[in-house]
Amino acid sequence: MKVAIHGAAGRMGQRVIALASGDAHVEVVAALEAATHPALGQDAGLGAGIGSIGVPLTVVGESAADVVIDFSVPDAAVAVVAHCLEFGKPVVVATTGFDKEQEKFLGSAAKRIPLVWAPSMSPAVNLVMKLTGITGEILKDFPGGVDVEIIERHHRYKEDAPSGTALRFGEIVAGVMGQTEPTHGRAGRPGVRGREEIGYHAVRTGDNPGEHTIVFGMLGETIELRVAATNRDSYAQGALLAAQWLCGKEPGLYSMNDVLGL
Repeated sequence: MKVAIHGAAGRMGQRVIALASGDAHVEVVAALEAATHPALGQDAGLGAGIGSIGVPLTVVGESAADVVIDFSVPDAAVAVVAHCLEFGKPVVVATTGFDKEQEKFLGSAAKRIPLVWAPSMSPAVNLVMKLTGITGEILKDFPGGVDVEIIERHHRYKEDAPSGTALRFGEIVAGVMGQTEPTHGRAGRPGVRGREEIGYHAVRTGDNPGEHTIVFGMLGETIELRVAATNRDSYAQGALLAAQWLCGKEPGLYSMNDVLGL
């Protein structure tokens, strides 16, 4: 598989390059970055800490890639998807923080090209999302009610809060249990917790690559589903797995559930 990586000089892009370069079945043929990035022209392997791979950091352009992996920011991700539309390339979108119009654009693009889009590329996170839906379905009519709180921790450099992954956990819970009132943290005297409430708590510390805890609180007992990364490789490996799965697929909007057979 020949892969182009968009956002190649970022923390995630560098890990994708490192893992792809160590895989005999994957060839990095393009490393794409913004036109204003100071490292343009440098070998992408050097930034990834693996030595020269003969692929310089360049701006978005046509390449021999079979598939594009995007780890960037929303505006840049939309631009690269538009580029993939122009050249008919499958694309894995691992960026989060899109607004409604950008989400609508991704959906329309998937009518013409194969596109995997997920708030998290981690296989473990997506498995816990499945378990969250199962748990919520079982508990939705639990006597006395169930309070759901979502706690997420990420590194100090993360710009969006709550994380796209946390919001997706919340969508799953609300979809099966019916909560309609998101609450982002609490302060002062907010009063008794409402039955329609779902709580979000975003923690930003150090270099934490990401962890999520979904708390189902009943009267007398509690269930917690927790998933935590110790480094970024799980996200990078998941993106490569999605890219391999996507090659040869028909146009459509796919998720990591499709990739993992969940």
